[in-house]
Amino acid sequence: MESLILIILVIMPGVWSGNWKVTYTDQCALKGTSAVIKCEYDYPFGHIVTSVAWSKALYFSGKWRQVYLTGLPSPPDHFKYVGNTWGDCSLRINDVQHNDEGHYFFHFATTLDRWRSKTSARLSVRELTTVVQPSTVTEGDKVSLTCVSGCPTPVNIVWFRDGQHVPNPVFQAGREDAGRYHCAVQGQEAASSASVALNVQYAPSNVTLLMSPSVVKGSSVTFTCSSDANPPVTQSGYRLYKDGHFISSGQNHTISDIQPSHSGLYYCQAWNNISRRGTSLINSTEVHLDVQYRPENITISMDPPYAVEGSSVNLTCHSAANPATDNYTWYRSTSSSSSSMVYVSSGQVLSLPSVEASHTGLYLCQARNTVGENNSTEWLLAMEEKTHGSWSLPIVAGIGVSLLLTLVLALLLLWLKQRTHAEKKQPVYDFRLSGRGSSSSASEDLSNRIYANIHVSPSSPPVIAVPDVTPHSQRKSRHGHDASSAYEDEVTYSTVTITPRNPHRTYNSRSAHDSRSKSGENDSSVIYASLA
Repeated sequence: MESLILIILVIMPGVWSGNWKVTYTDQCALKGTSAVIKCEYDYPFGHIVTSVAWSKALYFSGKWRQVYLTGLPSPPDHFKYVGNTWGDCSLRINDVQHNDEGHYFFHFATTLDRWRSKTSARLSVRELTTVVQPSTVTEGDKVSLTCVSGCPTPVNIVWFRDGQHVPNPVFQAGREDAGRYHCAVQGQEAASSASVALNVQYAPSNVTLLMSPSVVKGSSVTFTCSSDANPPVTQSGYRLYKDGHFISSGQNHTISDIQPSHSGLYYCQAWNNISRRGTSLINSTEVHLDVQYRPENITISMDPPYAVEGSSVNLTCHSAANPATDNYTWYRSTSSSSSSMVYVSSGQVLSLPSVEASHTGLYLCQARNTVGENNSTEWLLAMEEKTHGSWSLPIVAGIGVSLLLTLVLALLLLWLKQRTHAEKKQPVYDFRLSGRGSSSSASEDLSNRIYANIHVSPSSPPVIAVPDVTPHSQRKSRHGHDASSAYEDEVTYSTVTITPRNPHRTYNSRSAHDSRSKSGENDSSVIYASLA
């Protein structure tokens, strides 16, 4: 019995101290965590603790009042006494909130008295704060995460990004690291900080050009460019190119009436002012635009170009199409006034091994591909006579050569005629010598004529050797006249050679003139010279 009393006395500190007192330790708690306010109390000998309680100082109507925790609105087990009845008066507060901050007092009662502490324990409530430095980075830059608690007590911090655990608070940012970060107390992850966003900027990637790769001529086509970029590529940051040549800017480009000339390789270029590996212009992969159209420009050619009865003829159909024409059909109309056509054959080449009269008529070729079909213009196949056909070309060639030779000969004759006419028009000087004496007779006509050939030199004026047959008196007067007019008119000089009728007979013009003047005879022996 004495041993039991001794144990009780040892356990009860109030027995030894004999003083009324309560000792507290101020506490700093993080919002959402559990906090324990450390507390110890003592009392005099002979007292047995019968009840304990905690109160909180609240401000009401201009006064501070102490309100028991049991009277405060709170979730169950929010305040929990974790002390005992003989010395430990600690209080645990679960899921600490900001309204839990304040001053707390401990009360206890014994079998002989009751006690309320004169001092209080202060509880401070803080929050975790996440700091991301820097909050906006370019891909590849360094990022550092810091969690600030506000309480001096060291805590173990863990990191999360969008709910996923982050092992290292310092890292080199990639585009996949963008998101919202928050920190929490290890083991009490519900007590977390507000999240902070990390913005990782990067150049455009996955640049894609969307369009219909196969379109039909005349339809509408829209090109759409897209990319993954931060910041996003604006409208002016997209450009469309065809075969390396700039087409337009903007995310969308529409061609309302597509033509075969629009076929080619297209690619899109994106830019957001962020460079990657030294370049800021990122291209998409090239996309080939194939414009399809039904057969066009359908024509017919014939080999040989003329048909002869019994010979072979090939009619070939030509067309431009995309995809290529895969079906050719031939039709024939035997009457030019008939609009109905008769099926003949299929295939690009229509072969007629032996042309007959029944083969003549209008032929038409129809070309078809997967897009559609179209018809050629009509081709007239006419058959020529065999003999006519075999000799028509040589005859026509002969006639042409004959006409050419005739024309050349006519031009040559005309040229010769004009040349002869020109020669006849050149000046011919005829000097006639007439004699009418007793020795001359009327029958002497042409035999009495003396002709003189005049040769005109074009370069320099020659000296004229003309026998002086003019009377002396006339020569004097004429000499004076000629001298005065020599400077007025242009003189043409000629060389005149006179051949007498009788080469053995000589004439002395001066003596003959004198004798005839004395005798009074007519001047029949005078030689007249006339120049034109």
